[in-house]
Amino acid sequence: MQRPLVSAIIPTYNRRDDVVLAVRSALAQSYPADALEVIVVDDGSTDGTDEVLARTFGDQIRSLRKVNGGASSARNHGVAAAQGSYLAFLDSDDEWLPTKIAKQVAYLEHAVGYGMVVTDVEHMRPDRVGVGVYHRRQQLPEDGHVLRHVVRNPALTPASAMVTRAAYDDVGGFDERLRTAEDLDFHLRLAARWPIGVIEETLTRAMRDHDGLSTLGRTYQDYLEVIERFLEEHGDLLTARDRNEALLEAYLRNARGLLWDGAIVDAIRVATHGARCARSVTDARRIAWLGVDFAKTIAGTMRRRVVRDLSSRHWRPAQSAPA
Repeated sequence: MQRPLVSAIIPTYNRRDDVVLAVRSALAQSYPADALEVIVVDDGSTDGTDEVLARTFGDQIRSLRKVNGGASSARNHGVAAAQGSYLAFLDSDDEWLPTKIAKQVAYLEHAVGYGMVVTDVEHMRPDRVGVGVYHRRQQLPEDGHVLRHVVRNPALTPASAMVTRAAYDDVGGFDERLRTAEDLDFHLRLAARWPIGVIEETLTRAMRDHDGLSTLGRTYQDYLEVIERFLEEHGDLLTARDRNEALLEAYLRNARGLLWDGAIVDAIRVATHGARCARSVTDARRIAWLGVDFAKTIAGTMRRRVVRDLSSRHWRPAQSAPA
C-alpha cells in the first residue's frame, strides 16, 4: 500500500549542533523513508550550519538556504518547496520520538476532513533532560471544532503538530509579519476553519526556555495583539462569554509573565485591561489573586532595593560614646 508523502520542515538559525539532533530524530522515524522528505531551511545562519548538514546527512535531506527572515518565513519557505500532502514542523532544537509521524498520519487518514493533529509534549532543559509533560487534553478536552478552547490558550508547539496541506493553504501559512507568537496566530486561524485532533501520547520533545528564532522582548506584545486582532476579525464565531474569557485569560497570563520578568509598570497596564473583561465573581477573584502577586512582587523589589542601598553606603552601627 502506498503511503501518503509527509514533508518534515525544519527551520534553523545558528544551531549547528542542535539541528543535527533534530534531523536525526526525523530520519529515525518508523514511517517509511520513501514516504518522508526532510527539508531543512537554513534561515541565514553564520555558524557553518550548511556545511555540517551537508557533511553529516548528504542527500538524505533537502537543505535550503535563505536570507534571515524569522521562523514564519523559514517555515513558509520550506512548505513552498515541499511535495507532501501532510506537513510536519520541527524546530531545530526539538526532537520527535520514532513513531510520531506514523501515528499522526494514521490519525489524519482516519479522521477525514481534519486539518491538524497534535501530540503531548515533553519539555526538556538545554541539556535535554526532561522536566515534565504538557498534556494537550488539559487545553483541548475534545476533538473536532475546538476554537472556543483554543482561543483561551492558543499555545502551540509546532513540533507536535501535523497539518494537512489543504488546511495550511486554506489559512495562508504562518504570518511573516510576526517575529513571535506566529504559532499562536496560526493555531487560531486554523481552529477557526478546521477540526483539530489530539493524540494522547508523548511523541514530541521540545526545548523549554530556549533562545528561539525570535526575540523575547516582543513576546508579550505580540501575544496580546494576536488575540485582540483575531477576536476583532473573527469574534462572531464565538459567544460573548467566550470572547470575554479569552481576553481575560490572555491579559492575566501576560500580566503575570511581565510581573515575573520585572516589568511592573507594563504588567499593571495589561492587568488593567484584564479587569475590564471581568464578568463574574470567579473573574473578580482571579484579578484579586493577581493583585496579591503584584503586592508581593513590589514588596520584594522594595526590600531588595533597601538592602542594596544600605550595602552601597557601607553602613556600620554607631559606636557608643566613651564614658
